[in-house]
Amino acid sequence: MVLLSGSTLSVVINLAYNVSVAHFLGPKGFGNANALYTVLTLISAITLSFQIITAKIVAQQGEGARRDTVYRTLHRGSWVCGLLVALLLLVFQNQITTYLDLPGTTLVTILAVGAAFYVPLGSRRGYIQGAYGFRKLAANLVLEGVTRLLGSLLMISLGFGVEGVIVANSAAMAIAYFAIAPKLDLAAINPLSLRTAFQEVSHATVFFTGQVLINNSDIVLVKHFLPAREAGLYAAIAMVGRVIFSGSQAIVNSMFPVVAGSKAEERKNLSLIGTALLSVLAVGMAVSVGLAITPDWLWTILFGPEFKILGPHGFPYLLAIYAATTVVYCLSVVVMTYEMSYKIANTAWFQLLFSGVLIAGICKYHESLQQVIMVQLVLLVCFLILVAVPFFLDMLNNAGFLLERRKLRLMRRMSEDEVISGFLKSELGKGVYAEYEERLRSIFLAPDLQDVSECAVRRALLELRHRALWRELPDDTQWYEVEIGAAELNQIRVFPRAQWARTARGNFAIKTVAERIKNRQSLPDDPFVRKISEIRGALTTDTLDSGPIILIGLTESDPLTILDGNHRFVAGVLEQKVERLKFVCGLSTSMAQCCWYKTSLFNLLRYGRNLLRAFLEIRNTEVLQLCESPGTLPDEVPPPPVL
Repeated sequence: MVLLSGSTLSVVINLAYNVSVAHFLGPKGFGNANALYTVLTLISAITLSFQIITAKIVAQQGEGARRDTVYRTLHRGSWVCGLLVALLLLVFQNQITTYLDLPGTTLVTILAVGAAFYVPLGSRRGYIQGAYGFRKLAANLVLEGVTRLLGSLLMISLGFGVEGVIVANSAAMAIAYFAIAPKLDLAAINPLSLRTAFQEVSHATVFFTGQVLINNSDIVLVKHFLPAREAGLYAAIAMVGRVIFSGSQAIVNSMFPVVAGSKAEERKNLSLIGTALLSVLAVGMAVSVGLAITPDWLWTILFGPEFKILGPHGFPYLLAIYAATTVVYCLSVVVMTYEMSYKIANTAWFQLLFSGVLIAGICKYHESLQQVIMVQLVLLVCFLILVAVPFFLDMLNNAGFLLERRKLRLMRRMSEDEVISGFLKSELGKGVYAEYEERLRSIFLAPDLQDVSECAVRRALLELRHRALWRELPDDTQWYEVEIGAAELNQIRVFPRAQWARTARGNFAIKTVAERIKNRQSLPDDPFVRKISEIRGALTTDTLDSGPIILIGLTESDPLTILDGNHRFVAGVLEQKVERLKFVCGLSTSMAQCCWYKTSLFNLLRYGRNLLRAFLEIRNTEVLQLCESPGTLPDEVPPPPVL
């Protein structure tokens, strides 16, 4: 509520800024100023990326020197990006001036100065946001708005016109940057790796690039396609969308660090995202209805007589429709940001792709202001459906799927070499490694995990037959020996492939699948049923000797998927002898990007890309020689391949 109140005041100040600038400069001058401000808003994709990632990582670090060290890394990176953006604006100032039909390149030069401060301002705000300093963050937003408003009015009164307004905007960003400098601990503890920072910021940049394109590309396109007066009118209409979006961002900014710093169990409660969605909907619809019933003459007084629109679709109508369009998109942002706060969400790429569809739609249909707005409304409703439906189905499925579950018990940490050894042991007798089993049987059944040569051979064998399977697992996967009993079965699902997909019929819960296979036992000629019956017999006589069942998941409290050992696990469930089986579990907070854990369009596309990349790679001949050369293992072997 503190942040929402401060943001609301900031929105009111920005509204006063837009009305004042429009009133004094007229449609053409306001169109030029707003077009440049929109360019700055497009740059905000980078600014917001640093803000949201800094907030996320700071919230996860807790208090102390660790948090401050992470901030320093991101802050330095934000300055590099800010200076690079300023340089690009200066290099392409002629092209920008021509495309936006601006009166001169000086405007872009002034904007470049502000952009240099605008990007690192995001990292400073992110630090305050991640530390739950909502009051200080709200005050900084208000300070920026007041400086922009008063500075613009002063510069206009002095006769500087559009140039003065852009100077005031650049000054507002610099003042806001210096006003929010945090006090840092001088100690340095575990600095954030550049690779981690780059991955996080890159993903966030993709997300916010799509966001700013959806929010602002219409203003730039209208400025390009339509006459100057219509572009100025549209800029005034779009101002309402920015007001609503700024209000929704206050809700998102307060929700984000809370979710980022929460535990997996706490995120299963839908109350937080439900409150955020209802708040955005209530505020947005109240504004939309208020705009629809506001008389036309009031807007003429505020903006000036040149902003009057004749015909049935006057200023109040266009304002209300644009506001409703923004509300629809704000609901999508709440859903995407909630998911993004605790994992790398695929919706970022989908949003970027959809922004291209939106731009193409406006390029095709732009005969009138009403047509431009209606195209966006229809497309953004479709976007909300495509984003929200899978998200809530997944959350509801998990909520029901994990009833009566409990936290998985981690017995001990395991090395990847030990897991690979157990995996290969399970492959004995299946014909997968028939040409190697006799000669290399000892490294299957009696592995020496301290022997570098043996480990290299086992990795080479894995590379030969299961490279596509293993490469999909995240690089930061940590392996554990785990204990699985009847109480943990509610959070385990079978691997969604081949006959398992046909048997599961959409419900991959291990207990459900086992029950369906039990009902098929009247079909002894079914190879699938016969194989499970054989394993059940081995379990009963204690003759089953195989490697561990391999599970994968996000955390020990989230759903787990069987990567290897579906048949053995189902047999154990049917015989009620799960405790006789051995289990290994790989955990990673990035596991949702693995198609073996979560089958989605984006994960399958990533898998297809990786398959193509692997197909084009030149196979390591030394790895092949390790597996195919006769004789004993060599004394010296090359380093194990990167899987």
